[in-house]
Amino acid sequence: MTPGLLGPAEIRDLAARLGVSPTKKLGQNFVHDPNTVRRIVAAAALTADDVALEVGPGLGSLTLALLPAAAHTHAVEIDPTLAAALPQTAARHAGPYADRLTVHRADALRVTAAELADPAPTALVANLPYNVAVPVVLHLLAALPSLRHGLVMVQKEVADRLVAGPGSKVYGIPSVKLAWHAHARAAGRVPPNVFWPVPNVDSGLVAFTRREPPRPEVPRARVFAVVDAAFAQRRKTLRAALAGWAGGPDRAAAALVAAGVDPGARGESLTVEQFAAVAASAPTGTPAAQ
Repeated sequence: MTPGLLGPAEIRDLAARLGVSPTKKLGQNFVHDPNTVRRIVAAAALTADDVALEVGPGLGSLTLALLPAAAHTHAVEIDPTLAAALPQTAARHAGPYADRLTVHRADALRVTAAELADPAPTALVANLPYNVAVPVVLHLLAALPSLRHGLVMVQKEVADRLVAGPGSKVYGIPSVKLAWHAHARAAGRVPPNVFWPVPNVDSGLVAFTRREPPRPEVPRARVFAVVDAAFAQRRKTLRAALAGWAGGPDRAAAALVAAGVDPGARGESLTVEQFAAVAASAPTGTPAAQ
């Protein structure tokens, strides 16, 4: 049996019955095009053993397509009305696959591995709220070591940043921090007209595969502190931008040289491996070395 997916009429009818109106505060734009959710699930390349994690399922468009594709699906929804209605939607449209769904009324920025432990999610597949997309992805990769891969739909501008490489004009903090956790690539563009309400921007798909951090022995927080400092003042050389982090420009220059990085370079030219090397070279006795 293939679950019945939700089209524009079903989405609006369900929203009306629940008294739900999409809100900008929660970044809600509901997908109402069945072909788009099929495309997302296909691009996610789920196996029969995968346990999917969906954030912000809303009215359930993507959820219904995930249920037959994965062994189980965790749906994390912050809106209490939507969270309460999702199991009923699954029961109505997904038939026997409805038993594969667990709904969590929770904030994805605070959810923990313990809350999603049975079974542990292996794949993040989600249409993420535009306003929290980057912090949600980074939090989940940090908090859920079981996540092996994923596919997320985000604002196209955000998608471009997440997959950008060194030297790109949009390469920055999100690019480097995602690269610490995973290999990421662009997986397509999604037009505005598949959403209700229609956003004034295109969306983009980002696929990622978990990898070992480039320097596992260096704490993530230490590496991310270097990244944050480097991009806080993009026009400055790293010698100047990292002065506060290292305890002075000379200490910063010494750490950079020790890591094999030109102190006159700028943050947008460094790979995640180079940022990790700089973090590992933090001068002894400074807060950066803690």
